[in-house]
Amino acid sequence: MEKPRPNPDALLAQMQQEEGQAHRGRLKIFFGANAGVGKTYAMLAAAHAARAEGIPVIIGVVETHGRLDTEVMAEHLPRLPLQQVPYRDRVLQEFDLDAALAFGVGQPQALVLLDELAHSNVAGSRHPKRWQDAEELLEAGIDVWSTMNVQHLESLNDIVSGITGIRVWETVPDRLFDAANEVVVVDLPPDELLQRLKAGKVYLPQQAEQAAANFFRKGNLLALRELALRRTADRVDDEMRTYRRASSVKPVWPNREALLACVGLGLEDEKVVRTCARMAAQLNVPWHALHVESLGQHKGLDKEHEQALRVLKLAQELGATTATVSHADTATALVRYAREQNLVRLVLGRRSHRRWPWHRPLVDAVTQRADDLDVLQVALPQSTGRAQPPEQKQRMLEAPITWSGYAAATMACVMVALLISPLRNVLELSNIVMLFLLAVVGVGLRFGRGPAVLAAFLGVLLFDFFFVAPRFSFAVSDVQYLVTFGVMLVVALVIGQLTAGLKVQAEAATQREHRVRSLYEMSRDLSAALLSEQVAEIGARFLASEFQARSTLLAADEQDRLEALPGGNATVDMGVAQWAFDRAEAAGLGTDTLPSTSCLVLPLKAPMRVRGVLALEPGDPRLLGPEQRRLLDTCASLLAISLERIHYIDMAQKSTVQIESERLRNSLLSAISHDLRTPLASLVGLSEALLMMPPALERAQRDIVDSIKNAALRMSALVNNLLDMARLQGGSVQLHRAWQPLDEVIGSALTACAAMMAGRPIEIHLAEDLPLLHLDSVLMERVWVNLLENIAKYTPEGSPVTLDAKLKSGEVVIDIDDSGPGLPPGKEELLFDKFERGQREATTPGVGLGLAICRAIIDAHGGHITAHNRQENTKIVGARFTIGLPCGNPPQDDGTNTL
Repeated sequence: MEKPRPNPDALLAQMQQEEGQAHRGRLKIFFGANAGVGKTYAMLAAAHAARAEGIPVIIGVVETHGRLDTEVMAEHLPRLPLQQVPYRDRVLQEFDLDAALAFGVGQPQALVLLDELAHSNVAGSRHPKRWQDAEELLEAGIDVWSTMNVQHLESLNDIVSGITGIRVWETVPDRLFDAANEVVVVDLPPDELLQRLKAGKVYLPQQAEQAAANFFRKGNLLALRELALRRTADRVDDEMRTYRRASSVKPVWPNREALLACVGLGLEDEKVVRTCARMAAQLNVPWHALHVESLGQHKGLDKEHEQALRVLKLAQELGATTATVSHADTATALVRYAREQNLVRLVLGRRSHRRWPWHRPLVDAVTQRADDLDVLQVALPQSTGRAQPPEQKQRMLEAPITWSGYAAATMACVMVALLISPLRNVLELSNIVMLFLLAVVGVGLRFGRGPAVLAAFLGVLLFDFFFVAPRFSFAVSDVQYLVTFGVMLVVALVIGQLTAGLKVQAEAATQREHRVRSLYEMSRDLSAALLSEQVAEIGARFLASEFQARSTLLAADEQDRLEALPGGNATVDMGVAQWAFDRAEAAGLGTDTLPSTSCLVLPLKAPMRVRGVLALEPGDPRLLGPEQRRLLDTCASLLAISLERIHYIDMAQKSTVQIESERLRNSLLSAISHDLRTPLASLVGLSEALLMMPPALERAQRDIVDSIKNAALRMSALVNNLLDMARLQGGSVQLHRAWQPLDEVIGSALTACAAMMAGRPIEIHLAEDLPLLHLDSVLMERVWVNLLENIAKYTPEGSPVTLDAKLKSGEVVIDIDDSGPGLPPGKEELLFDKFERGQREATTPGVGLGLAICRAIIDAHGGHITAHNRQENTKIVGARFTIGLPCGNPPQDDGTNTL
């Protein structure tokens, strides 16, 4: 038996994939249902075996969680030193990616062990997630072994949280799991895992008791175990289908139950779909729904074709994977699709009668082509069978028939007979038969199956009438000519059928090629687009070309407001568009939400968020078919990715400009601050020396010297602020924190501001339950001094000031209220920016650094500071600054400390 030839497109895709994998490292994941099943231990054991085979192995990072057996396994393997990453007031250890890359240089089989793939790296690392570190190692050609649990898979994260009641925020995208070269399932029965938990082999005793009461309940473990095994089975199933396609395996392997429902043109096929859905639910297996059509098959039967599309949509809603394929023979298309998808059982409708006496039932045709498939038949009532109701028959009778093809077939056969008649004595009868067959081929190639059949019959009749004795009659002098007529008719019919079928397949291939080329051209144009308006124009051009549809692209701004981009010509209902955007679901025409509207609205789902919606008004009702919707979804996805790319390009450009501006500003501030401190200190010293030098200065001279001294002191304070701001922004300031009461820090600040706050009553209300705070007293005193200095500058003399501190939601909240004119409306947040003042032109001295320094110091302590106006009866009565500082875990006094 001849081996079937593989698909050239599939071979090309396989070659490209293998070429991409040739220089990429291999990823192996040790996968488990939950912690404690032994993933890290299994990884280390496999690493020892690999090292014994001569493979260079090194531990990038391994989390033993205090498990003795795991630590013993890790002792005899080389380790990479961990990277020291400063984080706030601590130094944390993280995986050193650069060291791992250096280890793999010159070692083609280098292997790095990277435990806990879903781990989040410390802020300041190159990548926010450890799986991104693994991807960079793989791109560098370094093999990576890692571990993960089922709750860390992005697609199952919400399911696991619903089962356990605990949300895991560290996740790994499913694409990385599916692209892994190998996945090893490390499994342990729940009872044995609970015994390990009680024995302290999973967590420390205190942690184990808490875990057993929450996450490690037996019901949770059983559910997670089933999820892990099912997800691994899905991945293995995908690998098996890939192998079948690559190896051109023809028979179906019944390794996993799956169903395929055949959707025809009639209303009765809804029963087939519903029956298949019930069977799939009972068996808990996946199922597909397939509709086979040929080009030109449904001319004049648009209603029936729309019905088939509605049945496919119903199947999709019931959970099926739907598809529409074009083929001249339904049975061949069904068998081919079943073998490609490895579907074991076909579900077909059993018709009560045949449409034509010589037509074989579909089930017989399928059985003849594939004896390895199980065929299940669903009984269809007579009233809903193939026999059409009177109105449907009337529509078929009234459907326009293309008579031009039949007329052309008649003319072609007559012309062949007339042209050959003068040569009847020159040409043999066998050659004349070939010429008539050639006419059948031409008619079938140009006009299709029906005209080719007519040409076959006419060819036989004209050959008998003009060329077989006695001529110009249908009588036959020799009985052997009957055999000639029969063979000629059969050969003509077969050739006509084959030619028409090839024509259909060629047209289908042409349509697919045109669709793929259009998508390629669209993606190429989108990759070069730099503006959202260009994306809208490219999308509108593609939709108008492929679907004859008017479209409008609506992009979302930072406040999630939709705005139509230029170039759209579709009428958009903004209510429908906003609904589709908010819920990330399609709405409008052909959906379950406002289907009566003339516009279909598709959300533009990008990897990070929904970027807008695509609204289109189709000119063809067949637009809503599964294949067309799939093409539309692909188009919407390309548009969304392009919009997101443009968004992040803009963000990157703005961030680059901002970073360079900040760097230049900080460098300038630092330079100016250092260069000005010395002359300012000299001015202050010289002014004080003038006051003390004999002879004594006169009153006017003393006033001038005091003015010089005060101006120099103000300038020195300003320079100190500039220098402090540069240090804080540059991250060079180290906090010297200690546990101390808040009232001491506030008291020191009030003492330092006593002169400027003279004459202003200050009320202080400190709650009695305030804990000790972990503060840098010098910097925090600077915060209070800056705030009080602002109050002294911008509020009337003698106005009261209130300071209130209380414990709230795990932090100490301090409110400072003044009785001045308040803050400029709308600029409450801007006032914390550098060089931002309430009034650009004012006689009040300052450059707008005090509040910026306050925010930088508070942020360094892990707190927050905000400002807003206080109002009474819609009238502003003053400003309020609110500071929140974390409580932390202050040390407890055990009574051993004595004075």
